[in-house]
Amino acid sequence: MANAWMVRTFIKHSDETEDFPELMGIVRGVFDTSLALESRINDPAAYFKMLSKKLGKLEVAARQFAIDAPIASTHTNFKQAVISIRFCCQELRAALETYQQAPPSSSGSR
Repeated sequence: MANAWMVRTFIKHSDETEDFPELMGIVRGVFDTSLALESRINDPAAYFKMLSKKLGKLEVAARQFAIDAPIASTHTNFKQAVISIRFCCQELRAALETYQQAPPSSSGSR
């Protein structure tokens, strides 16, 4: 999520966002997901349950961002932001799937 937060910060503070407010979708998506997950960081079961609820929405925002970003700017930073947020979503999806296949036992060990 740290990488997603960097993308969020870049987009939120970019001049292009003033002219292309559609970019704020990824900002809101990352913020919503981060806010929901941060309070569950010490409880893996609750964390992954919440991630399963929020990830789809983040992925939708990331897909829309991949469409909107090149329209807003062709600068390399925007291209990299698209790559970064896609990778973040892929990694979150992989972590969720791994957890769902082998959740920790009640004793806390895997």
